[in-house]
Amino acid sequence: MAKRSLQTGVAYHGNRMPSHVRADMAEIARADMDIVVHMLSHTDWERHKTVMKDIFAITEDAGMDVWVDNWGLGGAPGDKSHFLSYHPDAHMMNSDGTIHPYQVCLNSPEYRQFVKDWLYTVAEIGGKTVFWDEPFFPTPKPKSPEDRVIYTCRCPRCQKMYEERYGKEMPTLLCPEVDAFRSATLLDYFGEITEYSASLGLYNAVCVMLKPHYGISLDTLDQICSLPHLHNVGCDPYWYSHGEDVNPYQFVYEKTKKNMQIATDYKKDHNVWIQTYHVPRGREEEIIEATAAAYDAGARTLLAWGFRGSESNDYRAENPERTWNMTVEAMRRIRAVERDRIWEENRKKFMH
Repeated sequence: MAKRSLQTGVAYHGNRMPSHVRADMAEIARADMDIVVHMLSHTDWERHKTVMKDIFAITEDAGMDVWVDNWGLGGAPGDKSHFLSYHPDAHMMNSDGTIHPYQVCLNSPEYRQFVKDWLYTVAEIGGKTVFWDEPFFPTPKPKSPEDRVIYTCRCPRCQKMYEERYGKEMPTLLCPEVDAFRSATLLDYFGEITEYSASLGLYNAVCVMLKPHYGISLDTLDQICSLPHLHNVGCDPYWYSHGEDVNPYQFVYEKTKKNMQIATDYKKDHNVWIQTYHVPRGREEEIIEATAAAYDAGARTLLAWGFRGSESNDYRAENPERTWNMTVEAMRRIRAVERDRIWEENRKKFMH
């Protein structure tokens, strides 16, 4: 089946019962969506592998593509990984000498092999697209203004690599050279991982956060766009956390426009996310406004996080039912606009 010019979709997690999945996929299909993003956490890998294979198949049988999220595989965002239980020396370390409790250092060779094994599983159980979810370096919560320059990762491995590269000890406070080292770490990690993923026949999509101090963000997205096996670059212009005064249309339009320019410059596909979690009661209709803004800015792959207002999570919308209704309505409206645009183009071709 030919790919439609406008792709819409939703993230789905919190359920591993195929009988319920069938009903949910049917509901998403009735909303005329094209993509479902499924999580494949470390726990899913170890305990639900066959179930996830069934869930992928159910999704495709309902007429939708499956994107597989590396949910919590090396830390946030997502569920916690068990990897660090077996490799405690792979913990990220904050530059004040404390250990990050659940984030994995991307320079760990054991972790890179772990991710490759996960990718092999993704391909084995029928995945075709890997969705690399918000890669970032966590920033320790500051206790004072001075603490804002504490960073990750400054583990012994990173210190050694930094010293070999710069010929001096790795600083304990964030500075431009440390920032460049961290960006190089992400570039090297994703270069190796996406090359292996592509060798398995998988398509690689990434979504970055907006915040510039977390490593790769929308402001620095171009740093990884040169990777030949990274096929799709996106962002998540979530606006609800910015307060009631933010204009949803303006906020989402501007961030999406920037994402689209980067994707165009590097000849990449794109993905843009619409926030349907943490939705305050009474502000659900902003989802329609934000979705229209992303579409108007040029986005043609739009996804919502997540299904039914993410009601299976503590960060769910305050009114999940109304949030889901607004999500479906928002996607329906841009689908109608896109359909009318195509029809009008075809009429002009016929008339001339």
